[in-house]
Amino acid sequence: MKFGVIVFPGSNCDRDVAYVTRDLLKQPTRMVWHQETDICDLDIIIIPGGFSYGDYLRCGAIARFSPVMQQVVEHAQKGKLVLGICNGFQVLTEAGLLPGALVKNRDLHFICDRVPVKVERTNLRWTQGYPKDERITLPIAHGEGRFYADAATLSQLEDHDQVLFRYEGDNPNGSLNNIAGICNRQGNVLGMMPHPERASDPMLGSSDGLKLFQGLLEKVTASV
Repeated sequence: MKFGVIVFPGSNCDRDVAYVTRDLLKQPTRMVWHQETDICDLDIIIIPGGFSYGDYLRCGAIARFSPVMQQVVEHAQKGKLVLGICNGFQVLTEAGLLPGALVKNRDLHFICDRVPVKVERTNLRWTQGYPKDERITLPIAHGEGRFYADAATLSQLEDHDQVLFRYEGDNPNGSLNNIAGICNRQGNVLGMMPHPERASDPMLGSSDGLKLFQGLLEKVTASV
């Protein structure tokens, strides 16, 4: 399985993701510059956290128009896997690959912390490494991570089981319905504000995030 990590001007978690996929999982990993237009060699695309284009206009609004994003859209439309983490989640909503939007945190402060998260659904490739209803702890680091959508969209997300991760206890940023991560209707595109890559090495104090990558690898490998 070959991973591709998109690199925008301002990305700052791209190397963290590559450390997990290349060094911990021992999978081929290619760093993909935002101006590239050929990603056909890749199986899984990851859009990492950071501040793409300095977060000018809106978070992810400029990155959405990068040449590589048209290829990412086509990749997703073919049913291939796409993961957006933090700023990557913002980019996916701006690109229309996921519904809703990420807006300023409820208290208008940047939050950097570790938070409890409940895994809501475990029958998808992204989450099949977790037991049902598992509670995990993942880092967050964002100023605009409050998930927002209109009532109809929220209802659709809940009705179609598209909420994969939900904040437990105190909602750190005011996300509606405590939403921390969602997928598209087909289940191949995942966006999440918490950082699983920052909780993938025991040296960092937690490996709760590694299960996402390990479960994905086991599921895809078994289907080949």
